[in-house]
Amino acid sequence: MRFYRLENLINLHDGYRREFKIDQSQLLLIQELGELYLIEAFCPHRGHSLAAASIQNNTVRCPLHGYQFALRDGSLRVASEESCRALRRYDVVYRDTDVGVML
Repeated sequence: MRFYRLENLINLHDGYRREFKIDQSQLLLIQELGELYLIEAFCPHRGHSLAAASIQNNTVRCPLHGYQFALRDGSLRVASEESCRALRRYDVVYRDTDVGVML
């Protein structure tokens, strides 16, 4: 596994969202209510981007079909059609003044 730097801590704030592509992984870094979350950037239901997804009560809601996933563990909370797998999430790694991920 290797450390991939994503962002400098000084740039983070509530409402922060940014997509990253690392090899074949598409990731979305989010800061909400002082917490950092790193999730896959596309909904596992139909692959729609979550960059513009709404977030309430630590739940991300896909703008295409309304599927909702818990930010903390990626579990599916609401499905509007057929069920789908959980949202992949990744551990945020802090290194000096940066945040990143080990992949």
